[in-house]
Amino acid sequence: MTLTTGQALAIVGAVTLGAIITRFLPFLLFPDSKPVPKVVEYLGRTLPAAMMGLLVVYCLRNVDIAAAPHGLPELIALAAVTALHLWKRNVLLSIGVGTALYMVLVQAVF
Repeated sequence: MTLTTGQALAIVGAVTLGAIITRFLPFLLFPDSKPVPKVVEYLGRTLPAAMMGLLVVYCLRNVDIAAAPHGLPELIALAAVTALHLWKRNVLLSIGVGTALYMVLVQAVF
């Protein structure tokens, strides 16, 4: 499917507008002069952990423990992520090392 120039510009404009709105709307809704609502503080505390749990479930949903390698690469990578996060408390480092370890295990070991 080929887009016309007008359609392409409309898509770019819509995406740009969406990005601008999502970037600036929080500053308009919650200025420094007003306190942040309790529900927003609660969501800020609970959603990151909930999203990490959701990602773990999503990543492990198709693991077949009945067939070789019986989920071993996933288990090793998950243990590495958990241990590294408990040690360093750095989400980016934990996820990056866990992803790299999993890829090495899947591509070269198992």
